[in-house]
Amino acid sequence: MNMRTRAIVSFLFLAAILGTSALAQQQRTSADAILVHARIYTVNPRQPWAEALAIRDGKIVAVGSDQEIAAYRRQSTQVMDARGHMVLPGFVDSHGHFMAGAGSLPNVALDDAKTVAQFQKMIADYAAAHPDRKWIQGMGWYYDIFGKTGLPDKKLVDAVVSDRPVFLRAYDGHSSLANSKALEIAGITRNTPDPPHGIIVRDPATGEPTGVLKEAAGDLVQKFIPQPTHEEQLDLLAKAIRYANSLGLTRIISCGGDAENVGLFDELRQSGHLTLRFYMAPFAPTPGVTPEFIETLKRNREKYHDDWIDVGAVKFLLDGVIEAHTAAMLEPYANDPSSGQLYFSPDKYKEGVMELDRLGYQIFTHAIGDRAIRLALDAYEEANKANGHSDARDKIEHIEDPSAQDIPRFGKLGVIASMQPLHATPNHDILDVWAVNVGPARAQRAWPWHDILAGGAHLSFGSDWPVVTLDPWPGVQILLTRETPEGTPNGGWHPNERLTLPQAIEGYTLGGAYAARRDKTEGSVEVGKLADLIIISQDLFKVAPNQIGKTRVLLTMVGGKVVYQAPSWETAAAVSSN
Repeated sequence: MNMRTRAIVSFLFLAAILGTSALAQQQRTSADAILVHARIYTVNPRQPWAEALAIRDGKIVAVGSDQEIAAYRRQSTQVMDARGHMVLPGFVDSHGHFMAGAGSLPNVALDDAKTVAQFQKMIADYAAAHPDRKWIQGMGWYYDIFGKTGLPDKKLVDAVVSDRPVFLRAYDGHSSLANSKALEIAGITRNTPDPPHGIIVRDPATGEPTGVLKEAAGDLVQKFIPQPTHEEQLDLLAKAIRYANSLGLTRIISCGGDAENVGLFDELRQSGHLTLRFYMAPFAPTPGVTPEFIETLKRNREKYHDDWIDVGAVKFLLDGVIEAHTAAMLEPYANDPSSGQLYFSPDKYKEGVMELDRLGYQIFTHAIGDRAIRLALDAYEEANKANGHSDARDKIEHIEDPSAQDIPRFGKLGVIASMQPLHATPNHDILDVWAVNVGPARAQRAWPWHDILAGGAHLSFGSDWPVVTLDPWPGVQILLTRETPEGTPNGGWHPNERLTLPQAIEGYTLGGAYAARRDKTEGSVEVGKLADLIIISQDLFKVAPNQIGKTRVLLTMVGGKVVYQAPSWETAAAVSSN
């Protein structure tokens, strides 16, 4: 090869290298989509605010100014104009029962009943509007509307619906009311014994069931209610997912009832209709964890362990609720000689936690009373120490009334406090039933968000849907105010436990991702993380705290794909493109 030929070959080789390098550089600085003209609160302390971002292959590849992100625009790049609206990471609901919530969508909602008359009217109106329903089901009644006992009576329902069975769960899901027809179908009489972990409430004068069934006693009726068909379940689940996306939710941490039906979620994924991520924990069986349960866990963890469906935890239901005197307390209730009940013996519970922790499962424990909370903390501490786990990220759910001695243990032990802000709404139910049941001293420690966080713990927030609304925005508001939507009590109930707006947002985003073991890939607007984003109607940092509950989601994106747009946003986008 002569010198001239060598020069030509060298030139062509160098050109090829430079061309390849240029192409690679262009690919690195190109995006499938860019979002501009935004007010992005990133939940990333190293870069708290930005006005634009770029997305490629479902992930965030750049965060910065409009000018910086413009470099990622190509002819094929989709450009989304936020029009100055606030952008946040997608919200995580850290405690839900999604199948139960989906199943509640067609039933009567009793949350807004403020009087017995309203309660009855809602049931009567629903029954009249649904003459084809063989069972009338509903949820949401509050204890306080039923007077001193806090409990309704079957006669109230019989007066408006007597020809069909009626089954209505309290707002907390731990008490139920059945009418006479439902009790008859279930065969519940004055001679029916209380089931394990359940109470059939009886008239003290006659011994007859009043229709109120506490805790597991509700299952005596529930098992007779016809279940929806497979297709009906899929349809309800799909509707619930669309509803969640419309509220800005991009992930749900399921705390029982969903992993048991994981195949339904997988069917939606296979058909392309799963637009919400799920981290699932099945209920641990009572009286204790069995080898068969563990084998099922292992199969599900092996099959479902990705960004969309992950079965990596187990949920223990350790006690009941304070309103029904079934939460496990260290001392008796202020107005009842009982101190609640544990649904696992301490030995069986600790044994289960120890084994599941050894196998690498994350543990969630429903613990509302101070005795249950202490037992959960003790079990986690013993298991983590024995198994050598320093980042188990075990969670305690609810934590309504911990003892003063146990509040700092969350931070010291690395236990996540998974709390539901709307449960602390200081309405008549909380002030006149919950607080009265525990007494004034213990009521001072009600839902101690600030104190737990101050002890170095991680907080994650959720709804417990269908116990309360799936909408997270009223939850953000109450974290800042500790007031009802009407603004009572003025200044907040135990205002020392209020949080700041950044703390509240983090609990619904990065805190939720941390609780789902996904904080490396979700929960904040950072390069390399999944493009799970929401555009909202108002700037949370510029409105009064008592207006945050009115926030509406304009657009939700999961994995870089738009899964929800508000009608107003779609209309505005269409106008701007014309």
